[in-house]
Amino acid sequence: MKVAVVRIRGTVNVDGRIKTTLDLLKIKYKNNCNVVELDDTYKGMINKAKDYVTYGPVDKETFKEMLLKRGEILQNKTEDAKNETIKINDETIKSLNPNFKSVDEFVDAFFENKAKLSDINLKLPFRLTPPTKGFERKGIKIPYTLGGALGNRETAINGLLKRMI
Repeated sequence: MKVAVVRIRGTVNVDGRIKTTLDLLKIKYKNNCNVVELDDTYKGMINKAKDYVTYGPVDKETFKEMLLKRGEILQNKTEDAKNETIKINDETIKSLNPNFKSVDEFVDAFFENKAKLSDINLKLPFRLTPPTKGFERKGIKIPYTLGGALGNRETAINGLLKRMI
């Protein structure tokens, strides 16, 4: 199962162990998002950082929208120049990996664990904007089950991601 992990809280006064865990999840800054396969390793990492992130299973439509609007591909033109980023579309997917003819094909393969985000040289994390109309009415320091923004959202993560894209 693919899970989207979004960092909600900032970087000030974070315990070193939790900061390392967030770095390993590749969500170093606020409003960063990463999509990972939920296995025992990632379960432990997400559980450790649960007071700083929100997470839940992401569906294919939301992931595809996030990939098209917020996904960037690293492309190094020359050794002296900085890495340049290009937006994702069907042509770039086809040119980077001939196994995939379109974005839909790549998304299907990604959800079937036949492809990785590194197959198309995707720049991680997804840098999202703050959600329109804010997070939740009780704030970002309270769990989602109590009306806040942190922790497991189940399928409500898709609505949050759409507001952040």
